[in-house]
Amino acid sequence: MTVQEISSIASLPIMTEAAHQVYPIATLYIVATPIGNVTDISLRALHLLSLADAVACEDTRNTAHLLTRFGLNKPLIAAHQHNEREVAQTLIARLHAGERIALVSDAGTPAVSDPGARIVDAVRAAGLRVLPLPGPSAAITAISASGLLNDQFYFVGFLPAKAKQRENMLHSLRGVTATMVFYEAPHRILDCATALAEAFEPTRQVVFARELTKLFEEIHRCPLSEAESWIRADAHREKGEFVVLLEGATQAQDAEDVEAERILNILLAECSVKQAANLTAQITGRKKNALYERALQLKGQE
Repeated sequence: MTVQEISSIASLPIMTEAAHQVYPIATLYIVATPIGNVTDISLRALHLLSLADAVACEDTRNTAHLLTRFGLNKPLIAAHQHNEREVAQTLIARLHAGERIALVSDAGTPAVSDPGARIVDAVRAAGLRVLPLPGPSAAITAISASGLLNDQFYFVGFLPAKAKQRENMLHSLRGVTATMVFYEAPHRILDCATALAEAFEPTRQVVFARELTKLFEEIHRCPLSEAESWIRADAHREKGEFVVLLEGATQAQDAEDVEAERILNILLAECSVKQAANLTAQITGRKKNALYERALQLKGQE
C-alpha cells in the first residue's frame, strides 16, 4: 500500500464518525479481536480499547502484544477458565466505581467456546450493563467460505479429548440436520478426522478451515472418506488452529438411523448386546462400534 493510499484511508469520513461514538461508563464491553490478521480489528474496538480503564483478558501476554500493535498500553486483568468466578467480583467492583472494562479473548469473540460467559453472567446478575462490540468469529468466517448449502448451523465447539467420550458425543450428533461446527487443536486434528469418518457416512462433505485470515490460510472441502488422507498428505496440515465443518444429516439418513435402531431393538430382545450389534451392522451396513454403544444405552434404559 502506498503512502497516498494510507493517507486516503485516514481521511475517510468514517474515521471522524468513529471518533464521535459514545461509550457509557460503568459498562462491561465484550470486544471481538482478530483471529489472525491484526488489521481485522474494528474501528469501534480500537476506540473502546483506547478509552477502557482496564482490559480483562484470557492471556495477559497475548493481549499486551496485541495492544502494543495498536499503540495502546492498558492495565490488564487475567480472566481465564480457572479464575472466572473470582475475577468477576473484581470487575463488578470496578464497574460499580464507574469504570469501562473491556473483555477480550486471545482471538475472536469472547465467551463463545472461550472464557467469559461466567463473567458476563455475574455482571448481568449484578444489574450492570454489558455491551457487545461485534467482530471476527472463526466459526462464521469458516461457514461463509464453505459453500455448504444449509441455512442452519449447530455449534459444537471442541470435542472431548478422550476417545470414548468423543465417540459418544459424535454418535449423539448423527441425526443433526444443521451444518455442525467444531473447533480443533492441531495435535488432535488427525484424531478428529478419524473419529468423524468412523461416526458418519463417508459421503458427507467436511470442510477443514486452517489458520483463518493468516498467511498460510487453507480451506479444504472433501467427502469425509478423503479427510484423513488429505491431512496426512502434508505435514503442515497438522499445524495451526482448525475450524471443522460437517454436513448435516439428510432426511434419508434420518430414516436409515430409525430403521437401524428398530432392527437393533428387535435383536436385543433375543440376543446379547454384542450379537445384536454385530447382526445389525451386517444388515444395515452401519458401524459396529457405534451400534454396540447404542445397544448398551438401550439396555441401560430398560
